[in-house]
Amino acid sequence: MLDLVLSKFIKNYDDIKNPQVRSACGNFSGVVGIILNLILFSAKLLSGILTASISVTADAFNNLSDAGSSVVTFLGFKLANRPADEEHPYGHGRYEYVAGLGISCAIILVGVELLKSSIEKIINPEESTAITLLSVCILIGSICVKLWMFFFNRAMSKKISSSALKATAMDSLTDCIATSVVLIGLGISAVTGVNIDGWLGCAVAGFILYTGISTFKESLSPLLGNTPDPEFIDEIREIVLSTELITGIHDLLIHDYGPGRCIISFHAEVPYDVDILKAHDVIDRLERKIQEKYNCVVTIHMDPIAVSDEYTIELKEKINESLDSIDSALSLHDFRIVKGEEHQRVLFDLVVPPECKLKETDALNAVKEKIAQIDEKLIPIIHIDKICLECGGNIKL
Repeated sequence: MLDLVLSKFIKNYDDIKNPQVRSACGNFSGVVGIILNLILFSAKLLSGILTASISVTADAFNNLSDAGSSVVTFLGFKLANRPADEEHPYGHGRYEYVAGLGISCAIILVGVELLKSSIEKIINPEESTAITLLSVCILIGSICVKLWMFFFNRAMSKKISSSALKATAMDSLTDCIATSVVLIGLGISAVTGVNIDGWLGCAVAGFILYTGISTFKESLSPLLGNTPDPEFIDEIREIVLSTELITGIHDLLIHDYGPGRCIISFHAEVPYDVDILKAHDVIDRLERKIQEKYNCVVTIHMDPIAVSDEYTIELKEKINESLDSIDSALSLHDFRIVKGEEHQRVLFDLVVPPECKLKETDALNAVKEKIAQIDEKLIPIIHIDKICLECGGNIKL
């Protein structure tokens, strides 16, 4: 159904990897939101005036704030699609996240104002609100429209992987609940004569504030830098390890500059005894493959690994077993040996992730003790490596 609608308005609507198409989808969602929310605002405001209900009026202004949010969403996608320039070499993709913050602030402001109005009505109660057939039809129609908008925006968010549209979808679902509460309250007032309008207004304001705060957190997270999608990391790992010559991958970093705009870097392990020109060609082709598939910038560092030396393999396995006995969260990469006449230097990066129970220095000392137990002639040279939660992560192999 969604594809049928998009095909009528967006050319090449299915090419979501294309930034132009993605922006067009976001703009279309924004326009739909503006139109429908303005219609709902007008209808509910009329109903609120007819019934003299603060909760219905509060719900109407909630829809007005949603219309404003849709405007910000539209502008956010427009600005995010601007090309890179001298001052912003990585493009303007994060405008979409900034737009989400603006939407959140507007929602929170409306929620605060409506909460104040509702509290005033609780302190100074009025007569029970009147209920009319027109107001009931308007509210039921509003619930149906908002439910459709929830499914529409949720489908759009999944199609183009947009956190902004996901937040919009949840906002629509919250509106369905809020309007249902208002409708139930009007029914209770009509049957019992008890005016709970102010309390229901507080409930609606609470829903609005909850949505605004949740949206704010979700929009702020990618600006600060959050953990990449595990599925995306798995896809990268699968592509890399299915490439000829490459035996491992580590130090994967993903820098997010907006949806569909990221920089990926990692270390690819290759046998140390292969032809350097052939290995370089494999790395070049892998960079182009990932770049074309995900529309991103890719940088790969090539690490030569001794994959055929039996002593190196055996020693690495022993040290890995020692790491597991210390803490299963520990891992290593870039393992190599420099042989001397009396001693052998063992060099590797020790990954100490946040879930490790030991402090870095304690983990380092424990690993050195284990290596000394394996062979006193081994001199460990260990570099502590951390998983970068803000912009990516290491893959434990």
